[in-house]
Amino acid sequence: MFTDEIEKYLDGMKIPLRLSCVTDSGWPVGLSLWYLYEDGDFYCATQADARVVDYLQQDPRCAFEVAGDQPPYRGVRGQGTAVILPDQGLEMLNQLLMRYLGNVDNPLAQKLLSRPTPEVALRITPVNFTTWDFTQRMKKSLQSV
Repeated sequence: MFTDEIEKYLDGMKIPLRLSCVTDSGWPVGLSLWYLYEDGDFYCATQADARVVDYLQQDPRCAFEVAGDQPPYRGVRGQGTAVILPDQGLEMLNQLLMRYLGNVDNPLAQKLLSRPTPEVALRITPVNFTTWDFTQRMKKSLQSV
């Protein structure tokens, strides 16, 4: 995939970003977060007291992947650094709700917006990334199914 294709892919995918970071014990942990891809960075939101916030404050290095589970397999993965943006959490949550749910007038959005713990935004700046697209390779296999 080329840069324009990567941006189109990331903008069009309505699946969570898989994020991996290192815990206090030194072991990696993975989690899934809704994302927005903008100006070369990924943005996510989570509650301020989520463990991932502590992990990323201690060690901002992380890995990410955006890839579907259905064929044809294609995606983007890489490594980056994360920054916690406490003042942008609610705004980012609203943007993510619009992106993934289409509006904020539904029970899930209202539940997320009414939680007492404040949201923080995460900005993940890729340091490197790679892509793969098995569409052409899998075309014959998918036609025979």
